[in-house]
Amino acid sequence: MRNIKEIAQLSGVSKSTVSRVISGRGYTSQEARDKVLKVVQELQYKPSAVARAMVSQRTHNIGILIYRREYPVASHPFYGKILDAILATASPMNYSVFVTTEYEMSLRSADFMLEKRVDGLILISRLEQNVIEHIGKFGVPYIMVNGSTDVPGVIHIVNRDQNGGMEAARHLSGLGHRRIFVLAGPQSHRSHHLRLEGFRTYMNGQGYEFGEFDITYLESSTFEEGYRKMADHWEHFRSHPYTAIFGTNDMIALGAMKFLMEHSVAVPGQVAVMGFDDIDAASILTPSLTSVRVDTERMGRLACEMLDKLIRHEPVEETAIELEPQLVIRDSTKRRGEAL
Repeated sequence: MRNIKEIAQLSGVSKSTVSRVISGRGYTSQEARDKVLKVVQELQYKPSAVARAMVSQRTHNIGILIYRREYPVASHPFYGKILDAILATASPMNYSVFVTTEYEMSLRSADFMLEKRVDGLILISRLEQNVIEHIGKFGVPYIMVNGSTDVPGVIHIVNRDQNGGMEAARHLSGLGHRRIFVLAGPQSHRSHHLRLEGFRTYMNGQGYEFGEFDITYLESSTFEEGYRKMADHWEHFRSHPYTAIFGTNDMIALGAMKFLMEHSVAVPGQVAVMGFDDIDAASILTPSLTSVRVDTERMGRLACEMLDKLIRHEPVEETAIELEPQLVIRDSTKRRGEAL
């Protein structure tokens, strides 16, 4: 195994000079640089990952922490897309990626990443203040995706969820729907809270009758919970009667749509259904689901690119990056028919 000491001896320079040439950091004369590079080429020297880390004080590892209360986590149709984009962006940058998931919101996962000496962290989804404060103590740069914090200067990349909620209300009301039932995901989660607020703001601003009796709150944002809540409120739903459903994510909306179809309710003939996120299943199922698209690919790519800047101590102009959602109209809202 060739090492820096041997290269220094053969080059006739100090070990520190060799380290500066290999790492590209610090001043070396052109003469010394030429000597070192000549020996490196002759020996076909390739520094190990450990040696590079010792010289550059970088491991070229980044960590991804995904926090979510329910499984699946890494394979979730929303968070999995963000993860895929990060991995695709990190590889050409020569970063290795550690991924861990956590549903208890403990400090264990953060400690695991810090023990791996990662150069930076990408924190996905909601985070409690104690986790953020814990990570901040170690001076490791980090970026938040699909979540935000009151800690000054923290870069976070989010969707304009309130705008998306307003766009959903505009679309359904524009089709003539006035009785709309909302299945709202956990309000402790930033995205579900803002999507509901945007929907409510638009409906109230247009003078449409919309209140708390038109909303049911879910304990989780899963397909199963959407189906269950629809079953629990079936009599309420039929008695008003509603002509449209908005779920604050696609999984909730798809669960509700399955219940309707099992009870011989035509979608969209009798009830229009709309979701949020535009996951793959939204376009695959029949009828295909109208949704509000979140650009998860751009979220992941920007997170990796901006974290790289922080690691390199390059200036970052924006700390709050908000991506604009896009309405995607499909079969589940294309027609409006008779009420139940």
